[in-house]
Amino acid sequence: MYNIYNPEAETMPLDKLRALQSERLIETVKRVYEKVPAYKKKFDEAGVKPEDIKSIDDLHKLPFTYKQDLRDNYPYGLFAVPMEDIVRIHASSGTTGKQTVVGYTRNDLKIWGEVMARTIGAGGVTKKDIGHISYGYGLFTGGLGGHIGSETIGCTTIPASTGNTARQVTILQDFKPTFILCTPSYALTIAEYMAEHGITKENLSLKYGFFGAEPWTRGMQQEIESRLGIECFDIYGLSEIIGPGVAYECQAHSGLHVNEDHFVLEIIDPNTGEVLPDGEKGEVVFTCITKEALPLIRYRTHDVGYKITEPCACGRTSVRIGKLLGRSDDMLIIRGVNVFPSQIEGVLVTLDEVAPHYQLIVDRIDNKDKLTVLVEMTEENFTDEVRKIEAMAAKIRKEIENVLGISVNVRLVAPKTITRFEGKAVRVIDNRKLHD
Repeated sequence: MYNIYNPEAETMPLDKLRALQSERLIETVKRVYEKVPAYKKKFDEAGVKPEDIKSIDDLHKLPFTYKQDLRDNYPYGLFAVPMEDIVRIHASSGTTGKQTVVGYTRNDLKIWGEVMARTIGAGGVTKKDIGHISYGYGLFTGGLGGHIGSETIGCTTIPASTGNTARQVTILQDFKPTFILCTPSYALTIAEYMAEHGITKENLSLKYGFFGAEPWTRGMQQEIESRLGIECFDIYGLSEIIGPGVAYECQAHSGLHVNEDHFVLEIIDPNTGEVLPDGEKGEVVFTCITKEALPLIRYRTHDVGYKITEPCACGRTSVRIGKLLGRSDDMLIIRGVNVFPSQIEGVLVTLDEVAPHYQLIVDRIDNKDKLTVLVEMTEENFTDEVRKIEAMAAKIRKEIENVLGISVNVRLVAPKTITRFEGKAVRVIDNRKLHD
């Protein structure tokens, strides 16, 4: 018997679902055209009017929205309601120092609570459970997203946030939460701490874990399940669409169900923009059809995945996303944090000791992501004196960590030793095996 939080919505007959999507899309398109000048301009340039959209089958006629559109209209230019109706702001980091700003009305928060309740409810969570939320609280959507879903179901909710693993493990033992939300790598950090301190999974009451915000393999899932004694579920979201809760894995573990009554999924060819047939891998695109504050149209996520339309054993009728395969652009996700090469380049160009030639090497060691930054020294500062090299590397590491918010390794190399390229430089060597 599969647990379903909202059977009426999650098992809606497909004809009824498509009619609902059409109705909501038509209303949303009309509203953004009238309320958001940037969308009116975009639609006019594409030669499309709201009256051209008569059903969900016309979605492909609409222009794409890009992250750059949010930056160009920073901070509130894409909001479709006045600021007096905005009750929450979240934001995610970007490459330029400008954050991608997301607004929520009171009804948007209600929707977020609903889709996150479906997400954790799909794993078996009920109001009798106790939730331990170990995503970060703040402008990042993870912590408050998990929190609102847990409270919507009616669970006892522990806002543990991130860090201080010793304290987290004490809470896991003493407060007896039955489910946890965090990044998969942090779940392993918790497991390692427990092993080092003689604490076993039998000392905990955990039954379920909901993990996302970074790519993770089936191998990592199995290790987490074995070490913590829980059933793992993959969750997917992005702040621009709503945060976590866009799609979720059910107890059948056969892909991630999209909350299609709120978000419409397309898979496109990232080069041509053409919509791809079901089952073909391409770029994931979402359209918000119920959001009030920031209803994005055909938002290109740069995530790579594929659509599953075959019926799921759980009885849900929604389309599913196959396990995400990575990014179609150069963004890396390191321990749940978005990292762009240009962020590191921005640090290096301010330092006299090094040249602007660098390379990022990402490895996964013991199921933890490790980022190493190779940096060339300038001819003037080139030295083989160990103490000077260590001091220089420590300074650069501190500067990079201040920007990224995560730990990195910095390795200084001799001038002209990093390969030059006539075309686009290969800045990233990702040695992680994320596709197993």
